[in-house]
Amino acid sequence: MLVVPIEGMSCASCIGRVERAIAAVPGVRSVSVNLATQRAAVRFAGQPNAAAVVEAIVRAGYAVPTTVTDLAIEGMSCASCVGRVERALRAVPGVSEATVNLATGRARVAHLASLPPGSLEAAVSAAGYGAVRIGADAPAAQAERARSAERAEERGLRRDAIIAAVLALPLAVLEMGAHLSSAVHHVIDETIGIALSWKLQFLLAAAVMAWPGRRIQQAGWRALWRGAPDMNALVALGTSAAFAYSTVATFAPSLLPEGAQHVYFEAAAVIVALILFGRWLEARSRSRTSEAIRKLVSLQPPTARVLRDGEEREIPAEELVAGDIFLVRPGERLPADGEVIEGASFVDESMITGEPVPVPKHPGVRVSGGTVNGTGSLRVRATAVGADTVLARIVRMVEEAQAGKLPIQALVDRVTAWFVPAVLAIAAVTFLVWLVAGPEPSLTFALVNAVAVLIIACPCAMGLATPTSIMVATGRAGELGVLFRRGEALQSLASVAVMAFDKTGTLTEGRPEVTDLVVAPGEEEAAVLALAAAVEARSEHPIARAIVAAASARGLAVAEAERFESVPGFGAVAEVAGRRVAVGSARHLERLGIDPGPLAEAALLLARKGRTPLLVADGDRCVAAIAVADPVKPSAPAALSALRGMGLRIAMVTGDNRKAAEAIAESLGIVDVVAEVPPEGKVEAIAALRSGGRTVAFVGDGLNDAPVLASADVGLAVGTGTDVAIESAEVVLMSGDLRAVVTAVALSRATLRNIGQNLAWAFGYNAALIPVAAGVLWPFGGPLLSPIFAAAAMGLSSVFVVTNALRLRRFRPARATIGEVAR
Repeated sequence: MLVVPIEGMSCASCIGRVERAIAAVPGVRSVSVNLATQRAAVRFAGQPNAAAVVEAIVRAGYAVPTTVTDLAIEGMSCASCVGRVERALRAVPGVSEATVNLATGRARVAHLASLPPGSLEAAVSAAGYGAVRIGADAPAAQAERARSAERAEERGLRRDAIIAAVLALPLAVLEMGAHLSSAVHHVIDETIGIALSWKLQFLLAAAVMAWPGRRIQQAGWRALWRGAPDMNALVALGTSAAFAYSTVATFAPSLLPEGAQHVYFEAAAVIVALILFGRWLEARSRSRTSEAIRKLVSLQPPTARVLRDGEEREIPAEELVAGDIFLVRPGERLPADGEVIEGASFVDESMITGEPVPVPKHPGVRVSGGTVNGTGSLRVRATAVGADTVLARIVRMVEEAQAGKLPIQALVDRVTAWFVPAVLAIAAVTFLVWLVAGPEPSLTFALVNAVAVLIIACPCAMGLATPTSIMVATGRAGELGVLFRRGEALQSLASVAVMAFDKTGTLTEGRPEVTDLVVAPGEEEAAVLALAAAVEARSEHPIARAIVAAASARGLAVAEAERFESVPGFGAVAEVAGRRVAVGSARHLERLGIDPGPLAEAALLLARKGRTPLLVADGDRCVAAIAVADPVKPSAPAALSALRGMGLRIAMVTGDNRKAAEAIAESLGIVDVVAEVPPEGKVEAIAALRSGGRTVAFVGDGLNDAPVLASADVGLAVGTGTDVAIESAEVVLMSGDLRAVVTAVALSRATLRNIGQNLAWAFGYNAALIPVAAGVLWPFGGPLLSPIFAAAAMGLSSVFVVTNALRLRRFRPARATIGEVAR
């Protein structure tokens, strides 16, 4: 039974509405909703489907408290493990979605907030793996725990690989040396004898299997016992078969057919040693994939100097609390986010925004933790500490992106679901075919080739192909000031055909200035400007701030406005000293029933000059036209040129005046311009740009950009914009430099190429070498594949995938020219 808490029910009709919505979900057998407890008890005919129930309740107009839990998963070794853990988590009643990442060893689970504690860990444990819940600690603490776990795993694999190699080396000398050199064979035969040699090999191989190889054997046989074989099961079966056959040949040779008394102790031991060595190399490589996260976390200094009780004290940075006053000397990193209350300096914010030019800081200006102070001293009041800082949010965004799955991963998941069972079947068929139709000794050929099939298969490479590339790419993007909030955006952005931009604050500086003021006959400029400033003082729009700044520069007294109302995309209206004052576009005045009169022509002339005209109405009369100009960002021309060079179509979608928008567009070479549209009109404009099946991305920064950022195929928010816009976007550009858009597109394309290379290798490797291991080339004069070479190839396959993904760490941002983008 699935118990679902529901928010928003208030009466009996609510109960009926919710019950009908849930009852319509396929598979629901019965449903009972309790108004007093605000819960629904749902029984299913089969597997509970929490996601469908939650969706039905939300569609009915009610809310379901949900949360997300991160788990560190222990014991995963291949793509089959990923699928098994995901299925175990999704089977927990109340879980709506579960995503497991092999590269990070983490699971992200979306579930009902009422889910019993420990149920997720119990489900993972029942599937044969370990799970530890990751708390909401500061990023530094989380990173240190993750790093400690990585070091422990790497040390353990290194130790076991060395032990296995030391034990396997004399085995290889005794057996393979005797085969390769008649002199060695003669020495062994004359000194200890072949029988004693085989017994020594038995002891050494048994030590390898039981000591360093126990991690493979235990995991493999547990997986087989549960009926869910994985890569460990393949290796355990292959090495155990070789070891068991050799043991019979050594101690009970009469049980084997004539001519089939051979030993393969060295194969079993060397295979274990090679696989452990490959896993050690893989662990070393995988630890480097999270290097970007560790670099970001290390930006926070370990200590902070605070003023408490009038004294300066040095305390651990994690003990800072909001409201503390901390001191920053020249050259030091800031320990937390805050507001400068004393001092002036330049702060290097490149580690967060990607911009190399230091930013001036003075009292009243905000600063971010992890940035580097310049030559001045600062006194800062902490506004956000620990997990609430900008740096911590960046780390969380990168981790969330790394935890996600690209749509292309669905193909891998479908393949790996049957991959290991298919390999077991191929190995069984190989054994039977060689046993029945192979040359003598057929049993020997059957065993060797079946073991080679088991060992050569590499689901690890398939499981690592996508997540390792995502990890490295999103980490590198974070270092460059580009945050992919969702990993899926990496794939979507690579296929974008149209890049649409907002104008104000995105293509332009967002710091417009009043350039013209045309008043109606009989009106005074100062009085009209003061009225407009009174209304606009209540608005956060950049144009509004320009009008307020112009009034302040003239020293005008600005009255307090009342009953302020903002109409996004049109303008604002308020009462000033008992008079209704409206400021906005001509459309805004028309909506209010006010005739712009002769000033409409003045506004049109100003717009033709590339300026944004606003009309001011006092009561029912239009009294002035104000022109505001917003300069184009210096980075815009180079960025747009580079995007065109990458084959993208450029468009502008803005609520601004058409003439002003077209003037800016002409200066930037933009042909597609959609102007004078409200927020919902921007959404419609994006839908129109999609015609012909094109994928459209939108870049914006304002509050009224949130709907269009969410509706575009990919939304890119300029990080200097509003929090609402940033939360609505899939990609966040931490600086206002538009060349970061070029960087984001170039990196996404490089990542997709890298993933394609990894998948081509992983699938091609298995498709090509499994048949070779089965011996299909033998009838045509081709070679048979030794299990030892199969083990080496399998280990190196995973190392290749991870190493290829690490190449993305060397990605350099595309800058000013198209030629640089191409490189």
